[in-house]
Amino acid sequence: MGLFDNVPALLVDPAAWIALATLILMEVVLGIDNLIFISIMTNKLPEERRAVARRTGIGLAVVLRLALLGSIAWIVQLTTPLFSVMEHPFSGRDLVLIAGGLFLVWKATVEIHHKVDPQPSSDILNVRSATPTFAAVIVQVLILDVVFSIDSVITAVGMTDHIEIMVTAVVVAVIVMLIAAGPLAEFIDRNPTVVMLALSFLLMIGMTLIAEGTGFHVPKGYIYAAMAFSIFVEVLNIWARNTRRKRTAEA
Repeated sequence: MGLFDNVPALLVDPAAWIALATLILMEVVLGIDNLIFISIMTNKLPEERRAVARRTGIGLAVVLRLALLGSIAWIVQLTTPLFSVMEHPFSGRDLVLIAGGLFLVWKATVEIHHKVDPQPSSDILNVRSATPTFAAVIVQVLILDVVFSIDSVITAVGMTDHIEIMVTAVVVAVIVMLIAAGPLAEFIDRNPTVVMLALSFLLMIGMTLIAEGTGFHVPKGYIYAAMAFSIFVEVLNIWARNTRRKRTAEA
């Protein structure tokens, strides 16, 4: 039996369409975190290399997701407890989430320190003033791709038993990411204050990953509601700044 032999039956199954729409929405939402990180990191490169870096980062994300979907048996085993600490079991997924969360917290802290320090020191949080290399940016994006890909695929496996629906949802979500990547990166680049807001999001997401990995479930609705409110406030700030500029120009 082929991988997509069930496609004709799924095309006429309303439940399959509902599952697909729900999973696509979930994959797009989970991809927002990844997309923010990719946008911030690629904006550190020379302008002529940013688009290539964004496409490469998102391309790696889809390759990882599809590869993980091809090894669902291994993915399912990631939720099996490996050991316990103080009677709390830790699985392979938990360890990946904790490692990714720690990396994200470290990276966001480094970037925030670099943004707010007018005279960067030589301490461990110092970011070199030299423009990072293309390879260095891609490696950092790849690390987070692994974390978000595993979380994304585990979510897909938990929502449907049909590999066809999983693959379709992942591909559609990545297409949305490709379309949104350019405008998002340009918006962040045009509005420096948005960079700090985005770094704050990454810090919050990193702490959430660590919490999830250690057994403290944080409802995603709370996270995205906080992000939405912060974005709304920042939009008002940008609107106010633009209004002041227009009045100054007209005066």
